[in-house]
Amino acid sequence: MENCRLLLFDLDGTLLCSDKTISKRTLKALQECRKKGILTGVSTSRGEQNVLSFLDELKPDILITSGGALVKYNGRCIYKAMFSKEETRNVIQAARDICGAGCEITADTLDAHYWNYKTDPKEYDKSWGDSVYTDFNSFDKSSLKICIEIFDDSQAEQLKAILKDCDCIRFSDGYWYKFTKKTATKEKAVLEVCAACGITPEEITAFGDDYADTGMLELCGKGIAMGNAADEVKEKADLVIGSNDEDGIAVYLEEQAW
Repeated sequence: MENCRLLLFDLDGTLLCSDKTISKRTLKALQECRKKGILTGVSTSRGEQNVLSFLDELKPDILITSGGALVKYNGRCIYKAMFSKEETRNVIQAARDICGAGCEITADTLDAHYWNYKTDPKEYDKSWGDSVYTDFNSFDKSSLKICIEIFDDSQAEQLKAILKDCDCIRFSDGYWYKFTKKTATKEKAVLEVCAACGITPEEITAFGDDYADTGMLELCGKGIAMGNAADEVKEKADLVIGSNDEDGIAVYLEEQAW
């Protein structure tokens, strides 16, 4: 930890336990690190409005949301990569053309999270943030990130081939695919953070569990995969620690920091 100036955490499956809380032990370990002058940050595919309720106690210095499309440092926006209104409509139409008119889609804007859900997500996950229902038929907003549920791998490949200017990554725990601008990735966001904070990637220790975290883990000085991480993520990491339900982060920080 001597050369670490920023601790950067994915949220779901990493900093959050399965019950969507940050354990008291982890919070205590992070507080001790902050006393030593180490910055803390969250890097998540969730939209900003879907994240804030989890972070009341942590109050991170860095907030990377929508898979890297929005980056804030001490509450100030330092990077933003958005689809225009027309680009947003084009992505949605392409998804419907290939995956069917009824495919489920979500869109993060600067102010809200939109979803044409068939079942209100709060019915099966009480911790889920507010989603604004829309059928997307007349959606006329710029977006940071669009997610599409695709059950057929061949359809996903067709869509990726059409949307060449998008970064596309599948989430490991379902059939959802993330689409952002090519310049909106977690690793690109890390470079923006470095420029704003005057640090280098080598001075960052990053933690993650899913495919979208791989580039970030490889870029940073130390990339740490959770015990519950996808195998492909573990293979790219410098170290694998305990799972998100085993206080893996807290144990690691306690062993390294004091």
